[in-house]
Amino acid sequence: MQRSSVRMLALAGTIVAAVGCGGAARQASAEVARIDATGSAAVADTGRAPRPGANEADVRFMRGMIGHHAQALEMTDLVPTRAARADIRLMAERIAVSQHDEIAAMERWLRSRGEAVESADAHQHHGAAGGGHAGMPGMPGMATPDEMARLAASTGAEFDRLFLELMIRHHEGALVMVAALLASPGGGQDAEVYQLASDVEADQRAEIARMQRLQNGPAPAPRR
Repeated sequence: MQRSSVRMLALAGTIVAAVGCGGAARQASAEVARIDATGSAAVADTGRAPRPGANEADVRFMRGMIGHHAQALEMTDLVPTRAARADIRLMAERIAVSQHDEIAAMERWLRSRGEAVESADAHQHHGAAGGGHAGMPGMPGMATPDEMARLAASTGAEFDRLFLELMIRHHEGALVMVAALLASPGGGQDAEVYQLASDVEADQRAEIARMQRLQNGPAPAPRR
């Protein structure tokens, strides 16, 4: 087995183990099986095969992750006017910056291979229009339209609590998607795709850990 294949399998196993709580590992297994059985995933079929050099699993992952990140940006957009805590506002800013950068990289990858790209702004519009990303099959961790409405209607401590709860679950869903990519035939063997998937995995795991600490309350003020 090639060294890159060994690394990808090891990473996939790490991700599944990392999100084992709350049934995420079972969700990863189901998603991998679904992809292997049907060849369909997070977004609607474009009706044409990827061009040479673009593995079908890679294209599905990139398109799906753009839509997944788009909902996270919808959530972070709500923070400045609703969050009570400065540490949660800072956390949301970090999430927004990293996911904007990753979306831009994924869109560049798709365009460089002649693949159609639906912008993150269009994904956000679909969510706001009521269709909701939650209606897409194979998009683990997505908030439902009702949950997004509850988040938008809340403020202060209730918003902070709900934001952390939904964003942690959302991030866990992204880890499931990375695991599913690396378990798909040929998935993630493109160097750029593997690097992007690795970046998503590293960023989201680190952010999950930070948000779990924030769920315990704000850090105590330093002594003077």
